[in-house]
Amino acid sequence: AAQAARARAYAPYSQYKVGAAVRAAGGQIYTGSNVENASYGLTICAERVALTAAVAAGEREFEALVVAAGDDSPGMPCGACRQVMAEFFTADVPIVVVSSRGERKQMAFGELMPQPFGPAALGEGKH
Repeated sequence: AAQAARARAYAPYSQYKVGAAVRAAGGQIYTGSNVENASYGLTICAERVALTAAVAAGEREFEALVVAAGDDSPGMPCGACRQVMAEFFTADVPIVVVSSRGERKQMAFGELMPQPFGPAALGEGKH
C-alpha cells in the first residue's frame, strides 16, 4: 500500500516521492503520499497525510506504519512527522521504511523517537 501511495506522490520540485500506509487497531489501512508546494514550507509529508486521513476517519489507535521512500536506502520520517506520530503511537508500534530497491529497516516507534513530547507532557491521558 505504501509503494502504491508513493507512485501517486506530487513532487514536481524535489522529485523525492514518498508513500505511507498506517494500519489502525481495527485493521483498516490508510495511505498517504507527499504533496509538494511551490512555497516549500507548505509541503505535506506522506506520513502526516496517512495519519490525518486515519484520524479524520475516527481512528485513534494504530498498529504499524510503513513508509516507502528513497532509492538506494530507505528515507526516514522527518522530525515533524515523528512529532505527529508521538500524538498517537505507543513506543512499541512498528515502523517499517523501505526503499524503491527493496532495502528495508524496521524499528519500534520508541527507537525512532526515544523521548517524545506527547499528551503525557501536558498531563493528558491517551484519547
